[in-house]
Amino acid sequence: PTLPALGRLLGLDVGDTTIGLALSDDRRMIASPLMTIERRKLKHDIEQLKTTITKYAVVGLIIGNPMNMDGSEGPRTQSTRTFILNIKREILLPVALWDERLTTMAVERMMIESDMTRQRRAQLVDKLAAAYMLQGALNRMKQL
Repeated sequence: PTLPALGRLLGLDVGDTTIGLALSDDRRMIASPLMTIERRKLKHDIEQLKTTITKYAVVGLIIGNPMNMDGSEGPRTQSTRTFILNIKREILLPVALWDERLTTMAVERMMIESDMTRQRRAQLVDKLAAAYMLQGALNRMKQL
C-alpha cells in the first residue's frame, strides 16, 4: 500500500556477498533481471543502488524477505531488515517486503533443467532470483 500506483519498481535479492537486482517495466507487467552488485561496504552498496534508481527512474523497492520454511524469521531475515534500515537513511523510496522462500531454489532448478554450467548459474542466480521474486510481487499487485 505504500508503493506509488505507477512507475518502475526495483527488486532486490539481498545476500551476504551479492545483491541481485531486477527491474519492472513502467506498467509493472514484467520483471527483468538487471544486474548483480558485489557487496563491499554499505556505502558502496548504497551508491550502486542510488545510481541504478536514478538511471531507471525507480519509484519503489521490493526486497526479498528470507523467511524460514515454517514462516518464522531467522538470522537472514534480521540481516535483511538491518540492511533495509541502513539504506532507508540514504534512499528515500517506499520499500515493500516480499516472501522469497524457495525463490533461489526454483531459479536454480530452471537453470539446471536448461543445462547451464555451474559457473554460468553462479553468475546469473542472484539477478534471476530477484526477477522471479519481483514478478511474483507484480502478479500479486495486479490481483489487488
